[in-house]
This record gives sequence, C-alpha cells and structure tokens, in this order.
Amino acid sequence: MKHTETFHPALRAIHWLMAAAIMTMLFIGVAMVATVSSLHSLLVAIHKPLGLMILLLVVVRLWLRFTTAKPALPETLSNGQKALAHLSHWALYAMMLAQPLIGWAMLSAAGYPISLGGSLVLPPITPISNDLYAWLRPLHTWVALALFITVMLHLAAALFHALILRDGVFRSMTGRRKRSEAP
Repeated sequence: MKHTETFHPALRAIHWLMAAAIMTMLFIGVAMVATVSSLHSLLVAIHKPLGLMILLLVVVRLWLRFTTAKPALPETLSNGQKALAHLSHWALYAMMLAQPLIGWAMLSAAGYPISLGGSLVLPPITPISNDLYAWLRPLHTWVALALFITVMLHLAAALFHALILRDGVFRSMTGRRKRSEAP
C-alpha cells in the first residue's frame, strides 16, 4: 500500500471522535455502576447508543485503515518498538470491537432490550442465560479496564512522540504539515 505523511482525513476525524466517545463511555460506565441515583437511567440511556456508535465507527475505521494510504513509522524506531506499536494498535481495535459486542451480549443474556430511542430496539445476540450473563458482566468490566489502560498508554506514547521525539508520528494523526525549515 502507498505511504503518505498523514492518515486520511476521514480516518483522522473518526480517530478523534472515537477518542472522545471512548473516554466519555468509560467515565459514564464508571458513574453508571457507582450510582443508584436518578441519574442512573440517564447514564444507561446514553451508554447504550454511544456503545453502538463506537461499534459502527470502529468498523468504518478498520475499513478506512485497510483501504487508504498510511504513514510509515519513523526509521529511528527499532523493530521491537515498531512491533509494539502495531501490537498496541491491534489490541485497541480488538477491544473497541469486543467491548460493545460484550455489552450487547451481556444485556441480551440478561433479557434486557437495547432500545436506541422510540421503537428502535436491537435484536438480542445471545439467548437469555443467567450463567452467560454472570460470565459476561465481569468480562465487560475487565475489558473496559484494559481498554482504559491501553488508551492511557497510547496517549502517553503519542505525547512522547509529539513533545520529546518530534518524529512526525503525532503529526500524522493531527494532519498538521511539517514546518518548512528556513533557508
């Protein structure tokens, strides 16, 4: 595949939209399970459609990732660092796909409909099963925790590339052009 200095504009837009959505979702999830107040219903009402939005966006994002040119990692990175970068990105993609699907399956196993407002209700993806729900509920929590940790590591690496290495990795996702050097 052809390489470029920056990711495709649509891929960059989806990246930043998903970053905001995932962080929002993680904090809503924590608040949702930590409260018994009247806010609980509102948080659940936001959590479900936001999860579906993230699922749809990650599918589009993967499609764009495979069909558009992408920047190469800097030659200054060792092969091990490049492998770690690729591994962490695929781990993020896997968790971004798995987390909403686990949530959907968990609610299906509990017999809870996933209403997206009005009469739009998603079909269950698992049969009703207390045993399956009991397995999926903590899995949803553990994947959320792993996703949060991986996102924080991703953010730390991005800031390291932007502020310390200044090697163009961060710029490839912001779309900012490299400053031309003065003569």
